[in-house]
Amino acid sequence: QLQLVESGGGLVQAGGSLRLSCAASGRTFSTYAMGWFRQAPGKEREFVAAISWSGSNIYYADSVKGRFTISRDNAKNTNYLQMNSLKPDDTAVYSCVADPHTKVVVTTTAPAYWGQGTQVTVSS
Repeated sequence: QLQLVESGGGLVQAGGSLRLSCAASGRTFSTYAMGWFRQAPGKEREFVAAISWSGSNIYYADSVKGRFTISRDNAKNTNYLQMNSLKPDDTAVYSCVADPHTKVVVTTTAPAYWGQGTQVTVSS
């Protein structure tokens, strides 16, 4: 089992920034692709960003490209989502995910491991 714990969510004004963190434990973090999904009230869960185990391959949803940056620190078993120029449409519960395969994180909603989620609210 891989346990994922998110932190860093909160309330921010439009145009502001937040950095989400996802701390992993239980298995070899560096062998897993990591990513973030989000789900707003009344909407389907959607992919936000993903990073391969080595950090060499990174993917973003079109809606966040140029504003969000995903990164990882394998020595700290942590990955990060830096969110800049936030918009009210970014309001959602953000969940950290992990899977042995990057493709699963990028192209499906079924990564093997999920965190409990952290709320991000952007006010206009």
